[in-house]
Amino acid sequence: MEQTAGGGRRQSLLGDVVSVSGAFEGSEDIAAARELARSFLTDVQAVHGLPVSARAMGMVQLVVSELITNARKYAPGPCLLTLEINGGAIEVTVWDSNPTPPAILAPDPTRIGQHGLEIVMAVGQSFAVHREPVGKRITTAIVLADDPGGDAAGRQL
Repeated sequence: MEQTAGGGRRQSLLGDVVSVSGAFEGSEDIAAARELARSFLTDVQAVHGLPVSARAMGMVQLVVSELITNARKYAPGPCLLTLEINGGAIEVTVWDSNPTPPAILAPDPTRIGQHGLEIVMAVGQSFAVHREPVGKRITTAIVLADDPGGDAAGRQL
């Protein structure tokens, strides 16, 4: 196991599954979580030969930042981030200790703040909230490569 500034880091390769996990506790760890995502995707491309578009790299870091920020803001204690490659997409999962599902607000361009989940849902291919015996787990998937025509792959709004 390697250590990061944000806590434990575990990377595994089981068959076709490539994943990494990290535990984060302080608000300063939001940057460490983004760095874990960037580093993981760089390795996915360089070591495992999977294409990762610049768009996907940026979107994954944004999603990680938004989900870790929400976990730090609304749940006590540490949160766990898992990044897993699955079928040409990266699944971003954040677990926190608060069992209350997040309030998903309707888009409102006049609202100041609270656009994090709105952003995550817009850029992700999927979005799910699962209650756990302790806390909850939020998962979204982002396609790794853009299509040959240059359009961003993912959920179309």
